Amino acid sequence: MKALGYVRVSTDKQGISLEAQAEKIKAMSLVQGTELIDTIVDSESAKSLNRPGMAKLLAMVDKGKVQAIIVAKLDRLTRSVKDLCELLERFERRGVALISVAESLDTGSAAGRLVLNIMAAVSQWEREAIGERTRDALRHKRTNGERVGNIQFGYRLCADRRHVEPDPGEQAVLTEIQNLRQSGQTLRGIAAALNHRALRTRRGSAWRLEHVARILRQGCR
Repeated sequence: MKALGYVRVSTDKQGISLEAQAEKIKAMSLVQGTELIDTIVDSESAKSLNRPGMAKLLAMVDKGKVQAIIVAKLDRLTRSVKDLCELLERFERRGVALISVAESLDTGSAAGRLVLNIMAAVSQWEREAIGERTRDALRHKRTNGERVGNIQFGYRLCADRRHVEPDPGEQAVLTEIQNLRQSGQTLRGIAAALNHRALRTRRGSAWRLEHVARILRQGCR
């Protein structure tokens, strides 16, 4: 049986090194008694399947050149349950097994496919739960008037360096922008009016329509 290895290092350079992944794949190939014909290397994000190495892997799978794909760890292949299901279906149609060293999984069996799907689903749930907790924490900070990221135009940092408070000068500009917009002025017209009145952006530069558009997207408050 011919096998194809796949290794990936994310753009932030975190995770298992290429060399370590390749060694694990080679060892698993020996254990499985397969012929490792090649190991594909990718350095793209696992957020999608749109990667050069993945394209090469799928081309070889579709041409029937391999019977197994070996990865050191499941997340090197993909972090998306949707993409994983798509890959599994494609591999299954071609009679190709997916083998993951870290998880001791082999989709050559029905049990292996079931466990793999469950693990991937739990992993995605965990990432989404972390995202929700982060958003809730940021929302709580904003509600309490605490600084979150860049300070929105119209506000300034308080003396305690944690909270924000209205900036009188910028609030006056916001009011002017809102009044001009409500009177039917275009973005370019608003920028021209602000410049005509010698009003400046936070950086002290002249107003452009892009600046006005950004302010309006944030919401004049």
